[in-house]
Parts: sequence; structure tokens; C-alpha cells
Amino acid sequence: MKPRVLLIEDEADTRELLSRALERSGYRVSSSATAATGLELAADGDGPDVIVTDIVLASDDRGGLEFLTELRRRGARTPVIVITAFADVDRVKTALNQGAAYFLEKPFSAAELATVIDRVHESGRSAALVIDQLLERAQLTEKERTVARHLFDGLSGSEIAELEHNSPRTIRQHISQIYAKCGVENRADFLRLLFPR
Repeated sequence: MKPRVLLIEDEADTRELLSRALERSGYRVSSSATAATGLELAADGDGPDVIVTDIVLASDDRGGLEFLTELRRRGARTPVIVITAFADVDRVKTALNQGAAYFLEKPFSAAELATVIDRVHESGRSAALVIDQLLERAQLTEKERTVARHLFDGLSGSEIAELEHNSPRTIRQHISQIYAKCGVENRADFLRLLFPR
């Protein structure tokens, strides 16, 4: 049976298009234009198996992230797919820190979204699991893994140096090695490795 999906999207046309496409594919979809209504629907006794939320909701450019924060504060562990046209580093970090299961950049098709919903629902993917798999594939040293996890937590190089009792120069070298082994050039590209298209 297809999972129950809650879609939080403020743009009416996009919300209706995605809802109809998912319903035609067999998903049971409830939708909301606001975070407040989304929280009510998420708390419903027959709540969703997967939540999809846009980051920007109406005039609030972090509305979806605030929804995710409040959802987790209430103890809900429903997997959340975050969608956005604006995938900046700060938003990606916040979504990860709040336990987003997946990050999908616009534009995407309804079929791509359905694939991600199924993947998240079937595997119960968490950010921690994805990070572990990514670091394993990159064959990082133990120290590089520690530094990489700090990067995913949003810490700066100097903060990592202080925490790990290393010089900022040493941490910069570790970060360069991490990026090289992962085939990326900067933190934004490094964070995007968690959310492949």
C-alpha cells in the first residue's frame, strides 16, 4: 500500500498539481498551504507516513523549516522531505539538524517526488544513516569522519578546531582532504551529496 502523504506547499497551483499526480499514483494525500494547518494534519490520529514541505511558505522564507522544528519539538518522527528552489547552505544545515530525511531541489517532476517518497518510506532513511553511508563510501579516516560530521552539524572551521583541540590550519587541511575524497569543492556541494537527484 502506498504511504499517506502530507504536502505543505503555499503555491496553490503547485500544491494541486502535485496532489493530483500523487493521488493518481495511488498515494493518499492531504495538503495544506500553511505550517499551522500542516501541524494540525500531522497530529491527526490517522496522520501521514511521509511529510513533504516547501521551505518558503507565503512571505516566510523559513516557514517549512520552522514547521520541521515545531514538529520535532512535539516529538513527531515522521520522515520529512524538504523541497525548495533556494538550496543555500544555511537552509540545508537547518533542515539536516532538524532531522530532514531528504532534500529535493526545484524544479522536479511528480514522478521524481514519488520516487523519493517511496525511498524515504521504505527505508526509513534518517540524516544520520545517510551521513554514515556517505562517509563510508568516501573512505575517510576516523579523524576526517569526525570533522565531516562537525561540518554537517554546521560548525565553522574555527569552531571545529576548538572542539577537536587542533589548530585551524590542521582542520582546514582535513576539510580539504574530505572535499577531495568526496569529489566536491566547497561546503554547499558537500552538503548536497546527502540529497542526490
